[in-house]
Amino acid sequence: MKIKAKAIGKRVNVSSAFPRLAVPGLLLADFLALEASLLLGYATREVLGFWFPAKVPLEVLRSVSLALLIFPVGYALAGLYPGYGLVAVERVRRQVQLTFVSFLVLISWEWLFLREGWSRGVLGLAMGYALVLVPLMAALAREVLVRLGAWGAPVVILGAGKSGALVARSLRAEPALGLRPTAFLDDDPAKWGVEVEGLPVLGSLDLASHLAQKGFRYTVLAMPGVGRERMVDLVNKLPFPHVILVPDLFGVQSLWVSTRDLAGVLGLEVKKNLLVRRNRLLKRALDYLLGLPLFLVSLPFLALLALWIKRVSPGPAFYAQEREGYMGRTIRVWKLRTMYPDAERRLEEYLERNPEAREEWLRFFKLKDDPRVLPGIGHFLRKTSLDELPQLFNVLKGEMSLVGPRPFPRYHLEKFPEDFRALRRSVPPGITGLWQVSARSEGDLEVQQALDTYYIRNWSLWFDLYLLARTVWVVLTRKGAY
Repeated sequence: MKIKAKAIGKRVNVSSAFPRLAVPGLLLADFLALEASLLLGYATREVLGFWFPAKVPLEVLRSVSLALLIFPVGYALAGLYPGYGLVAVERVRRQVQLTFVSFLVLISWEWLFLREGWSRGVLGLAMGYALVLVPLMAALAREVLVRLGAWGAPVVILGAGKSGALVARSLRAEPALGLRPTAFLDDDPAKWGVEVEGLPVLGSLDLASHLAQKGFRYTVLAMPGVGRERMVDLVNKLPFPHVILVPDLFGVQSLWVSTRDLAGVLGLEVKKNLLVRRNRLLKRALDYLLGLPLFLVSLPFLALLALWIKRVSPGPAFYAQEREGYMGRTIRVWKLRTMYPDAERRLEEYLERNPEAREEWLRFFKLKDDPRVLPGIGHFLRKTSLDELPQLFNVLKGEMSLVGPRPFPRYHLEKFPEDFRALRRSVPPGITGLWQVSARSEGDLEVQQALDTYYIRNWSLWFDLYLLARTVWVVLTRKGAY
């Protein structure tokens, strides 16, 4: 089947609305984040002047601000401009590590050569701000670029079967990844001219060279059943600079997998981080390092919220539910009360009167219009997730973690298959997790299982830090909560 490149161009959209904004947009975001961090570091040092008696002239900032312009060179060498195909966790890891090392180089340079020419106090404070602002500003820049249609590279998927369709759905669900599925190629003539996941199947794999000439630089080879010889031949002959191979390994973790050259044999090393004792200790250390100050800061807010609850509804402001914890142990999970004392009776009566609500309950185990929730304070706590604050006490007791799969009630767990329940028991439950920041109340049982499984299999300390940052954003925007 022969189709000219001009005809292909009519059926696929290779370019974006503003194709050259991606790298300048990211550069601008990084420059603004770094310079803002320097100004905040200087301002903080001035406010804390009673600890730093030596004065720092404002002129010092000029030379330091110029030095900060070198940082994006490191980001570029790490593949962050534009960084298409990097998942958010890996992008944050690279940004934080490079920012930390770059500031250490500046501080060392100042100490070894300038001798008080710059202020190490200002640099140290600026580093603290930059470790937060650089990833945050980059994420906001990507969001703007996505909305402008200026983010992402077109991707052609080789194979229009189940694997190819899954790849297309996954890439569309994560536009920030920067890989925009645009078309399929498949050797099956029956699929030519049809659409799969809303994308055209242009023709056979022989058209790959035409698409490469039209500007495609990325391809995903999603044909796990074609055989080794055909697969090797395709990888060697495909004219794309970036070829992503999707093997028949669905269900295996996808983060923290690296290639290994076994004397000429390609191997994949899968790092099961939660099986390493050092990593479990690091996770526990993070829980205490962040959990203790958060718990202390939350105490006055808990007192005020408890008074509000008792004013609306007589009875205890706190309550505990028995949930399944680490290794199947039963734990008592604490929460602020958001419902009437006779909540179960109200729920049964409501479900009997509303068959549609019963169907919603059986699918999500939540209701958008829940008759059990207290007016005012109840909806506020559930929208902001502040009813979970007392669980910081569970974290300090070692029964829970800041990040992990939610500790569901028994009736909720019984709806899941036993192998998934066993997987959940292998890690401590958490206050927040991937499900909470991705779907929250909008995710049904299938979504909950998929996201919890992904988190457990792909865990890392960076993943936890990323999910904690996402939690703050989700709580502030109240996305998906009711």
